[in-house]
Amino acid sequence: MKLAKTPLCRHQIYSDSSASSQNFPSKFSVLYLKLPFHQFMDSEQRRKRKRSLRASPSPISHCGFSARSLILCLSFIFLILLLHRFPIGTASFRPVVIVSTLSLLSSSTSNSIRDYVSSRLLLPLRVEDRVLFPDHVLLMVSHINDRSEVLECVYCKDIGVEAANKLIVRPVSSVDELDELRWVARCPLPPQNYSAEVNLRRPPRKESIVDGDEWLRRVHPTVHSWEMMAYAAALDRDSAVVFVKGLNLRPDRESDPRQFSCHFGTGDRERGGKFALTTRAFSAAQEVIRCSLPRSIRMNPSKAHGIRVTVGLNSHFHANARASNHVLVPSVAKMSSPKSYNSYKHKKNQGKYQLCVCTMVWNQASSLREWIMYHAWLGVERWFIYDNNSDDRTKEVIQELELEDYNVTRHTWPWIKTQEAGFSHCALRARDECNWVGFMDVDEFFYFPFPTHRRGSNKLIFRGQNSLRTLVANFSSTTIGEIRTACHSYGPSGLNSLPSQGVTVGYTCRLQSPERHKSIVRPDVLDRTLLNVVHHFRLRKGFKYLNLPQSTGVINHYKYQVWEAFRAKFFRRVATYVADWQEKENEGSKDRAPGLGTEAIEPPKWPLQFCEVWDTGLRDFVLANLADPTTGLLPWERSLL
Repeated sequence: MKLAKTPLCRHQIYSDSSASSQNFPSKFSVLYLKLPFHQFMDSEQRRKRKRSLRASPSPISHCGFSARSLILCLSFIFLILLLHRFPIGTASFRPVVIVSTLSLLSSSTSNSIRDYVSSRLLLPLRVEDRVLFPDHVLLMVSHINDRSEVLECVYCKDIGVEAANKLIVRPVSSVDELDELRWVARCPLPPQNYSAEVNLRRPPRKESIVDGDEWLRRVHPTVHSWEMMAYAAALDRDSAVVFVKGLNLRPDRESDPRQFSCHFGTGDRERGGKFALTTRAFSAAQEVIRCSLPRSIRMNPSKAHGIRVTVGLNSHFHANARASNHVLVPSVAKMSSPKSYNSYKHKKNQGKYQLCVCTMVWNQASSLREWIMYHAWLGVERWFIYDNNSDDRTKEVIQELELEDYNVTRHTWPWIKTQEAGFSHCALRARDECNWVGFMDVDEFFYFPFPTHRRGSNKLIFRGQNSLRTLVANFSSTTIGEIRTACHSYGPSGLNSLPSQGVTVGYTCRLQSPERHKSIVRPDVLDRTLLNVVHHFRLRKGFKYLNLPQSTGVINHYKYQVWEAFRAKFFRRVATYVADWQEKENEGSKDRAPGLGTEAIEPPKWPLQFCEVWDTGLRDFVLANLADPTTGLLPWERSLL
């Protein structure tokens, strides 16, 4: 009986052309496997298999493998582990491992191979795209196991630049699941003279060898600039909604859609996929372009899931476009259905939630508990938290709230200064789940300000539990599509440190006049552009907004808190069309703090600023309705004990 003799693995193991490598110890050079292959595959099948492999070159070949070698290698590894776990006692099937005379393996070294292999049975990392932000490099990756997986960022020196080390390795800053298809890993900016073509790897074991940059093979090394890029896309019934940075469309108004088109990919870009299908845009506003779907996708929407899509600039409108072609915007956007993000708690037979809330946060873990628990008492049933690159305990706090039966989901939104687009995306996502959606920040609290006196008593009667849900439900069958509520801005109220019972109890002094407003909207009556300016949306024709009287309801905006909390605003602001605090533009805008410069330096007498009216209304409301009658503790205090 003839035995097939096939190499198991090479000295260097490349896990992916653009990702990590794992290395076996060098003394385990070549292993051979004896298997009666004629029992599994006849000669004709082998010939067909060989022709198929020749006709379809595999990307693995870039890494030094043939596809057949890889299959045999993986089969052997699986067999070794299987035999170790479930020994086979029959003599009819007994694989034999023949060791090269160059390497005599003792039982201890054999065990080390088995342990090494079992610890490395992970899908290879695959870096699909890189995006260069001002403060980090974002890697879009497939085949990460979970957020807790330890990964490293690997930097290569620039071509033609002498450097002491060919490679520099840094820990990954954070890892998040972006959608059902991809994860994102955040890496620090590259050191001087090193490329932004950052790669990712799992840390090698101590006994493995990393020989310079031998393991690194990059199929797709492109680094996208955040200045111009299609970054997200969603399937919305019979259209595609694409979110694009860098179009520089004017805020708060619709643009001419004829200057844009949508282009849909066919297959993996690394395997030669093209943007082969094109449709026209029929709405455009700010960073949101909406196009019709190609007929093939419209007839079978499931085909859209995972397809890369981008936006083209029409040559008639753009001087830098060639007359015969569209200029395609670089893209990392892949089509997904907003329904795929729906909470596992929501079932179709439950119907829609009456009231939901959407927000975007950066490092607001300390505020989430109070904000969610308070609004849950008012009747909010569902929260969508868009996390904009937080590196505090935001993830953990949301997980804790879910365990306490609050219906909160966190959505990774790594795109900086895109709050308006994020709210548009959330409106799509919430439409099939919610009748009404409030869009507000975690330092904003809805409040019914004027209680009444009980007849024959001096005791105050406040609005009851679920009162906000009841309020919006009264307008569900009308032409009111949006309820706008005025915001009162509160100052530090004489405090020098964070209030121990939360912002609703600690801050009690505000400005006299309201600043701006926030809105609760019906997502099913929004204009197709999804146009918003954070504070409100554009509605479809036939629907209108209602300005809620301040005697009925207001929003307490704890905007100017103690300096310890306020100075965090200097890092970055999330809105697209609002200048960051450190930028020297629009310094007199209401979006800034009056009298505050562009540096994070505490002004004199900060605790006493922005204080014109002492207003303890919400504090009294919270202590009267939410405090434990025995201990006096508030819900967010009890949960921290």
